[in-house]
Amino acid sequence: GERLRLLPSIGLLAALAGLGVLLIPGFETPSLLAGGCMVGAGLAWGIYSLLGKGASNPTEATAGNFLRAVPFAAVLALATTGTATIDRTGALYAAISGAITSGLGYVLWYAVLPRLKATSAATIQLSVPVLATLGGATLLAEPVTGRLLMASVAIIGGIALVITSKR
Repeated sequence: GERLRLLPSIGLLAALAGLGVLLIPGFETPSLLAGGCMVGAGLAWGIYSLLGKGASNPTEATAGNFLRAVPFAAVLALATTGTATIDRTGALYAAISGAITSGLGYVLWYAVLPRLKATSAATIQLSVPVLATLGGATLLAEPVTGRLLMASVAIIGGIALVITSKR
């Protein structure tokens, strides 16, 4: 039910354009399965965020969500038995990353979410690919390209227009 004025609309379009530039590797079309998975993940996160807006206890809500995800993870683990190998160090890092770091991130998101307008919350989510890409460049010595910088400026600048413009 929120209406965007001119500057926030321009900001949202800039952020979406930057996201397109960032995520279209070599401007090749991803496979139908990969594209469907990305769309599904985006929809799932949107639903997760909408449901979280009403969460009274972010820690309890996140813990419940993680527990409800266990059966799905167990089915996936069973489906890959015999075809996947498990490295103990990798499994430890995955557990730390998934259970601890992501859990804390989700708790923080659920705690902040009720204080944000829906438009601001949706637009802020566009920063995730930029942060992940810059994290990869920093931690994994991946190259920082002109395209990455241009896309990052468009996304972060667009987000800034949305969240700082008077409504």
